[in-house]
Amino acid sequence: MMHPHPILLHIVAVLFVPRACGQGSNSLGVVVEAKNITLPAGSKAVLPCHSPRMVWTQDRLKDRQRVVHWDLVRSTPHYSGERILDMSPGVRQRVYNGFNKGRISIPESAFTDGNFSLIINDVANTDKGVYTCNLHHHYCQVHQSIQIQLNVTKSARREKRYWDGEKTVFVVLLGSSVVLPCVNRRPLWREGLQEDQQQVAHWDFQAPGVRPDRADRLVDLYASGERRDYGPLFAQSKMSLAEDAFTFGDFSLSISDLKPVDKGLYSCHLHHHYCGLHERRIFRLTVGPPLPPAPTTAPRVFQNDEPEPRSEDVETPRVVNVILPEHRGYFLQHLGYFVMTFLLLALIVVAVIVLTRRRKKRGLEYELRRSERGSVFSGADLSLECTELRSYNQEPLNSDYKNNLLKERDMTKDCNKDFDGKLWK
Repeated sequence: MMHPHPILLHIVAVLFVPRACGQGSNSLGVVVEAKNITLPAGSKAVLPCHSPRMVWTQDRLKDRQRVVHWDLVRSTPHYSGERILDMSPGVRQRVYNGFNKGRISIPESAFTDGNFSLIINDVANTDKGVYTCNLHHHYCQVHQSIQIQLNVTKSARREKRYWDGEKTVFVVLLGSSVVLPCVNRRPLWREGLQEDQQQVAHWDFQAPGVRPDRADRLVDLYASGERRDYGPLFAQSKMSLAEDAFTFGDFSLSISDLKPVDKGLYSCHLHHHYCGLHERRIFRLTVGPPLPPAPTTAPRVFQNDEPEPRSEDVETPRVVNVILPEHRGYFLQHLGYFVMTFLLLALIVVAVIVLTRRRKKRGLEYELRRSERGSVFSGADLSLECTELRSYNQEPLNSDYKNNLLKERDMTKDCNKDFDGKLWK
């Protein structure tokens, strides 16, 4: 079975929902599914229609499908809560506290008229708190809660009823009676109609070019087991529904031996009048060309039932060498390794050259500084030597010089002449 694209489903729903609404949404129900199905001729089609909410359980008087119970939460001590009363259809209401027996009650006609109000006689101080009316319909999946706060006063002038923004508040005189309202008059809380009229599933067929209101009814199936076929197709066993449809909620329609006349619009309608359920599923069935038969090979027939003569030439097995080229990524990976290795070696060589040049340059500068320092020290030694030698020469007492200044100048000149002579040598 082919499943269409979601966009196609949306288009089908848009095309057919307006037509359904034109006849009245209450009678046809809400479209919950729309599909396009294309199958080859001669095959079998199964149009699915499932709804677990239609699984039928007999709702008799002594069941627990429908139930109402009242709970009380007191502010003291520590907001303690307790169940005070519950009731089901056809079952006597149960009061959980012996002090409340005969003092609180619910009308016996609650599940007939939908009035589940709690009646409290002889109100006491212990009745103060928040009351909750809980309505449950387990089969129809209905859960509703109503809260009412009850305060007790000793002054008749202070009796009142108001809304505090979240719930209704009753201020009741001590010792009087009060009715806490809880009303739900929806039809599902009442005893329903006959079982065969509460639940029904039916299929309709609309041929191409036929208006929706002219669609043909194929079958009606009731929860009681009654079934009504409206066309010859069911009589010929071409179409069928499961006998236990209401047990498992599976109302799928099976169509065998598809033909071009079977194409059109099929609608599955599910109605549960007791729970207010109305659902509709639409399927557009298209019949394509039949599948080609599978080719079969004809058996070989030997003349005179004699096998073919065997030739002496035996064919040698042929060997085919297939060379698979290396992956492009593998080549690029190895190329990258090679390039990175080359760049690393080049970086090492450049670093060695730079360090060697710096080393040589520092050596030359060191030699030049050393030579300059040697020359300076040698000249100083000579000058000192000359000065020392001259300083210790004693002059004759009968010197022609008149004063010491002239004597020192002449000594300096003589010393410089000797120094120049030594350098030129």
